[in-house]
Amino acid sequence: MTNLNFQAIDADHYENFPVASIFLPSRLRGAVRSIYAFARAADDIADEGEISPLERLAGLEQFRCQLHALELGKPPVGPIFNDLARTIRQYDLPYAPFHDLLDAFSQDIGKTRYADFGEVMAYCRKSANPIGRLLLKLYGDHDERHQAWSDGICSALQLINFLQDVAIDYKKGRIYLPQDEMTRFGVTERQIAEGRVDALWQQFMKTQIERARRMLTAGAPLGLALKGRGGLETRLIVLGGSRILEKLHTSQGDMFQHRPVLGLSDWFYMLRHALWPAKKHSAGQGGCGSCGSNSGCGR
Repeated sequence: MTNLNFQAIDADHYENFPVASIFLPSRLRGAVRSIYAFARAADDIADEGEISPLERLAGLEQFRCQLHALELGKPPVGPIFNDLARTIRQYDLPYAPFHDLLDAFSQDIGKTRYADFGEVMAYCRKSANPIGRLLLKLYGDHDERHQAWSDGICSALQLINFLQDVAIDYKKGRIYLPQDEMTRFGVTERQIAEGRVDALWQQFMKTQIERARRMLTAGAPLGLALKGRGGLETRLIVLGGSRILEKLHTSQGDMFQHRPVLGLSDWFYMLRHALWPAKKHSAGQGGCGSCGSNSGCGR
């Protein structure tokens, strides 16, 4: 079995959305970082470096073995699992979400195409939704409606990442866009390879952007339902996703030449609307009462 060095895996990645930011309560930042470090390190095993698929699967299996060891009360090995074990014990976190994440990363190694949106969403349920549910657990929130909103936000953010990273994922041999919808719009893999943005691609991307926007908006009430800094962090995350969707819309889906990223002005905008959310808007004003944006959620 491949002996990967868990300490050496890079966890310093660009992120569009705040991770364990200063806006979270200080008591939770270490716990959030430990969860993120686990997820990022496992994702890197599936994605980064020049190793074979079998070596990647072996590395993820080591992570599974470590999780099983923690479940059995055995001592953790390495800084990632030391920190994770402390967080799991302190907040009584379930192990299933961590196993779901590993299942998603393992799937990335062998599955490179998705027949329809149902398959994409099944992937999101394991690759994204567990993070949101773990965060709610850290907040001490067990409300089922909040969990549903969280799932909507997390799945939407995963879809947004897929949309902004079409070119990057293709270079890794993967396409997360629904194959049946590509066929319906006359979009081909060759077009992705060429980075060709024509009228068909623009129409196809418009449907993808609008669907992700609807999902994000549907989950946005969580930002007001959660109190204090947890709610602030959630509103920032929703606004970040909204800004990326706006940039994708403005470029007409041309992430090949204009991959959307958040700049300083975007963060100022997000912070302003997250700190002072507009809770009510009359019909027709176009604002999102859940995140406080007049355009961020695209309503």
